[in-house]
Parts: sequence; C-alpha cells; structure tokens
Amino acid sequence: MSRHKEPSWRQLDNAAKIFPTNSNKYDTKVFRFSCRLKEDVQPEALQQALDKTMHAFPMYASIIRKGVFWYYFESSQIKPIVKEESHSPCGQIYDENIKGLLFEVTYYKKRINLEVHHALADGVGALQFLRTLILHYLVIVHAKTLRDKNLSIDYDASIAEREVDGFKKYSSKEKGTRAPSIGKAYKIEGEIIAEDFLQIINGCVSAKAVLKCAHQYDTTLTIYLVALLIEAIGAQMAERDKKNPVVVSVPVNLRPYFQSASARNFFSVILVPYYFGRGKDNLEDIIKYLKEFFEKELKTEKFQARINRLVALEKNYVTRAVPLILKKPTLKIAHYLNNKEVTTSFSNTGKITMPPELVPYIDGFDMCVSTRKIQVCLCSFGDQLSISFSSPLVNTEVQKHFFRALARQGVHVVLSTNLRE
Repeated sequence: MSRHKEPSWRQLDNAAKIFPTNSNKYDTKVFRFSCRLKEDVQPEALQQALDKTMHAFPMYASIIRKGVFWYYFESSQIKPIVKEESHSPCGQIYDENIKGLLFEVTYYKKRINLEVHHALADGVGALQFLRTLILHYLVIVHAKTLRDKNLSIDYDASIAEREVDGFKKYSSKEKGTRAPSIGKAYKIEGEIIAEDFLQIINGCVSAKAVLKCAHQYDTTLTIYLVALLIEAIGAQMAERDKKNPVVVSVPVNLRPYFQSASARNFFSVILVPYYFGRGKDNLEDIIKYLKEFFEKELKTEKFQARINRLVALEKNYVTRAVPLILKKPTLKIAHYLNNKEVTTSFSNTGKITMPPELVPYIDGFDMCVSTRKIQVCLCSFGDQLSISFSSPLVNTEVQKHFFRALARQGVHVVLSTNLRE
C-alpha cells in the first residue's frame, strides 16, 4: 500500500480566509477544547500520544504563509511540543511575523487542552483530533488494561477525506444567495478586563435535566438555551437600547447536510435577530419565535446557496487578481461590518463520545473560544453538559441571569471560573 504523500502547500478553505487578517492579541481567533481526566496528566505519555496523533492528522503540521494573492498553508517540520499551561485560555497562536504551528497541546493537573487557530479547523473538525489524542494517551498510560482492546474512535475517514475542502467539493454552479442584512445589532458594552484577559464562566449541568426543561416547551435543547440567552441579555438592556435587535450568531455544522468527514472548516452561520418590545418577550414567546425561525433556515438548499455564493466570490476573476496586500483592508472592513450585526454567539458542538473502555478515566469535556463579545459554547459527555461563557468584559450580568434562570427551572448548576480575585 502506498503511503499518503503530503503536499508542500494547500489553499486555505473558504471560511478560513478571513481569520489570518483579523487575528490579533485582542481577538486571537483561537478556540479551546479541554478534556478533564480523573488522574493527573503524565507529560511524557501525552507527548507520545501527540506524536502518534500527528500521523493521522498531517495537516496539523502546517504554518500559514503569505502569497501574492492569498494566504496559504505550508507543510512544516516543526514538531509540536506538549507544555504545561501557562497563559489564560485562547491566547495568541498565530502571528504573521513568526513561523509557528496553528495549534497547541497543554496540560494542567488533570486537564488536557487543545487550542486551535480557526484557520486550521472548526470545532467539530478539531474535536476529532482531540478524541484521537485522548485515546492514544489513555492507551499509553493504561497499557496493561487497554493494550489488547483494539480501540478506535468512530471516525474512520481517510487522510484525504479529512483534508478535503468541503466548500469547494460541495459547491455547484447554481446561483448563490446572501442572507439579507440585519443592520446594527444591540451591543453589550462595559469595562474591558485588563491585559487582554479572557474570562471563562462555566456551568456544568445535567443534560437530561435541561432536555426535560426544553421538552416542557416542546423544543430542542439548543433552542431552549438560545432563548434563555436572549432572555438574559434582555434582562439587562435599557429601554432605549431595544430599538436594535439582539442578534445571536449560531454556527451550523454542515457535515450532516452534505455527508462530509472533513476535519477542516466546514460550517455556516445563521444570524438570529430578536426584537424586544414586539411581543410579551417571555421565554415561551422567544422559544416560539426561534422554532419558526430555525425551521425556515435549517435547510440544505439554503446552505447550498450560501456555499455557492461564497465559492463563486472566491473564484471571481477580479477577486483572484487583487493582490493580498490590497485584499487585507477589505477583509478587515468586512469583518468589522459583520461584527456590527452580531450581539453574541452561541455554539453547540454536541455530544462527545469515546469508546466505552475509556469512559471510566474521563471526567468530562469543555469548550471555549476567544471573543470581543460574549460567546457561549456547549458540549456534552454522557449526562454532563458543559456551558461556557467567554467574555473580555468585567460585567457578568448576562451570565448571572442565564444560570439563575436555569436554577429556577430546577436544574442544578455547578459553576467554575478563571476570574481573578
């Protein structure tokens, strides 16, 4: 059998192109997955596991280079080294003046962290890397017990399938469409924490308990929690601020819609606007509105039209002919205008599974992301649902309203934070 030969360079996927230009120490475009184990991490074993994982994900051995017209990935001989965690979550990884890999693996006591720059992958793609890493690590550490189990995660895609650009593969020549502009969204303002510190407030709850609450409103867990988020934001809004909608940006994993196994970026974003003052604004009304909105938007044909538009724009002769030095200001302006249309973001990675033999060694998983706003990230493992709020703001009123609302519904919430005293 012939070995997979790594290309020396690759194009960035369509979604990735905006991230290098708009990455900085204030908004690093980095997200983090953490796996909490039931025993302290052994650094040497983790390094061995990382070395094995890199064979299955060779694209992670890439750096970003500047071309004449676009950024691109270049294969690198840099070896990723496991380090003890020494900075706040989602710190800067990409610096266009430094040749460095686009991910880091760190540890702290019982926790293993994978931090990834968004140009390399989205959350669903990076999760496959982390699951593979944790499998190799636990098999190494518990070799006597697990060595003969022939364990694997439920992700058997080939390297070629993992590295495919889903946007190009699934685009068609049919006409693309763009979602109508919402205009200026309500902005949560306040004092910024010093030293570019990103605060994380995590709530750990029972997935079954939250699902029970959602089913009382005849809706899904995601819609129920987005409604709680909108209600929490509304609770701290002044009346004069309600002239602008609260807009929640919701990333949607496109893999189930197009049967893709890509480990790169392959997602779309739905902007959900809610206007306070046009109804009763109670939780039931917000949920009703969200159910109708998502029912209209979560359709394969709509995602197909958006993919077609984005890829057509990328392939446009004029766009391709413009040098990168001139594209960069345009990409910055586009990012700024897009941010004006968003109040907050809500990302649900979904249920994380591992082989049953490994479950006794794992306490749970968490996810968070860099942001200049407030962003909510969800993931679950077994019955444990992790809800993480990332924010650069000192004010935590939205987080308080959100978790108190869950507690009032009878959901037991265990809070943790990296907030400084």
